[in-house]
Amino acid sequence: MKTRIWPFILATSFLFSETVYAGNEGDPHYTAAGFFDIHVCNWPEKPRFLMALFSTPRFDEIAKIAVFAPDRKHVGDLDLTKFRAFKTKPGQAKRAFIAHFDLPEKAVDGWYRAEINLKDGSRTEARDFVIHQMMGQPTGPQPVPGSSNVPASTELRWDPVPGARFYEVFVKDVWAGYETTDSGLLTEPRYVPPEGLLQPGGEYVWRIHARDSDGNVLLGDFNHGSLGPEMSFTVR
Repeated sequence: MKTRIWPFILATSFLFSETVYAGNEGDPHYTAAGFFDIHVCNWPEKPRFLMALFSTPRFDEIAKIAVFAPDRKHVGDLDLTKFRAFKTKPGQAKRAFIAHFDLPEKAVDGWYRAEINLKDGSRTEARDFVIHQMMGQPTGPQPVPGSSNVPASTELRWDPVPGARFYEVFVKDVWAGYETTDSGLLTEPRYVPPEGLLQPGGEYVWRIHARDSDGNVLLGDFNHGSLGPEMSFTVR
């Protein structure tokens, strides 16, 4: 099966955050223009990298978003033509601009900075503290990849990932082409799919995302995380 980088994993729970700037003035990740975060990622498809995100309801006002490392070197710009569009529960339209950057050869822990330039000529800045740690990828999945005749009531399990406090599981129905099911954040290395998700005769692909934290005034949504490979199974 061809490996795909599933677009919904590019931004997990932080993409759907409904938190607004009001009430977060003391958090350097938030500005009146939007929310900035950057993570150290360990994925099977590519070498360890930095993933930067800026989500905002003011996307039409953004002219440029430049990211700088703690040593003030320019890491790169977010591509404003590439984004995930979504709505919060109140119905507010937002966009999340996401980019992958190569990890510097001699990465320095500290504050990464996003310089946000608006079309009216104003400029604002958001920051995220990054500790350059690498989280191992999930191992020991059950059912094992390629399993067949798995019961529809099966529980998806894996070994605890050192340093991970939270997990997220993504399950996709291969043949039906349905939207991927997201488990939400889990505190244990196990996921029980809701009743009716796995159907007799169905083929499914699942992946595990592990992360070190969930919301931190210093580290943002999380500091570092990992993503397991695609794993398939069929249901009897």
